[in-house]
Amino acid sequence: MITKRLSLFVVLIFLCTLSSVAQKKVYNEKADAQKELNVAIKKAKGENKNVFVKIGGNWCPWCIMFHNYTKENKRVHKVLKNNYIEVLVSARENKELMKKLGNPGRFGYPVFVILNKKGKVIHIQDSGLLEKGRGYDEKKVVGFLKNWSPKATKYTL
Repeated sequence: MITKRLSLFVVLIFLCTLSSVAQKKVYNEKADAQKELNVAIKKAKGENKNVFVKIGGNWCPWCIMFHNYTKENKRVHKVLKNNYIEVLVSARENKELMKKLGNPGRFGYPVFVILNKKGKVIHIQDSGLLEKGRGYDEKKVVGFLKNWSPKATKYTL
């Protein structure tokens, strides 16, 4: 009987956690994403950075998880902050922008688009390749961010 109750308790905690992750709103569904992207490109040019576009939605637990991961993981956060200007784009509300960005949703969500400081798409990243188990792999995420940083792409673009 105790094992049954404990199992039920664990399942309830898991469902509550999943529910709270799914309810947290990090994507502004009413934002003018094109305008925010234009501002980010201008800022990236001034700071000699690339633009990191996180595309997903509040309906996507993996999108919320990655957003939180980039804020909580100090190493990932530092590499991101030092090399990129971030923009969050809600996929469902920005279909025209998705076309301009090369239809990145074909990889699923979240999906990441890297723009150079001129606003040119230089890479689209399938986030599934950055996963490990039920989360993200620090080594893979840091490697991806460093491989598409301004320093790494300086002579190839």
